[in-house]
Amino acid sequence: MRTATVAAGLVGALAALTACSGGISSKAASSPTPSATVKSAAPSPSGSRAVAGASAKLQGSWIATSGGKIVALVITGKKAGLFVTGRKAWCQGVAGKDSGMQMIHLTCPDGNKDRATGMVESVDGKGMTVNWSGKIGQETYTKAEGGKLPSTLPTKPKH
Repeated sequence: MRTATVAAGLVGALAALTACSGGISSKAASSPTPSATVKSAAPSPSGSRAVAGASAKLQGSWIATSGGKIVALVITGKKAGLFVTGRKAWCQGVAGKDSGMQMIHLTCPDGNKDRATGMVESVDGKGMTVNWSGKIGQETYTKAEGGKLPSTLPTKPKH
């Protein structure tokens, strides 16, 4: 039940972030929370790979669980942000078409590269599967609609 409570809080926070016209980075710049330090510590996403706009299907807040932690991925326009419970830093970057595929490129201020580059394998109105180039591999997300927690959270299969 604790995981559901934490996830509900994350979804609410992510809904507030996606409601901002400037997306994650403008909210982080004006917020006194620890995410404000990410803005100054993270390398600018403008130095990352250029992408065309993300498809409408990628837009929104996505939730997964991995290793007992909640993973929240938010895509607004070309901007992408990722938060994992237990980590103090937001990862931020871009999402969109790159070399004919829907890709997500993230930079984390703590240097973590587990989810630096992800290729979207499938996406629909309810779920998305991303194949991350780091040690995470394939991860399945459930869409969080209207700031509400999905009725079920996907879990990463144990190998």
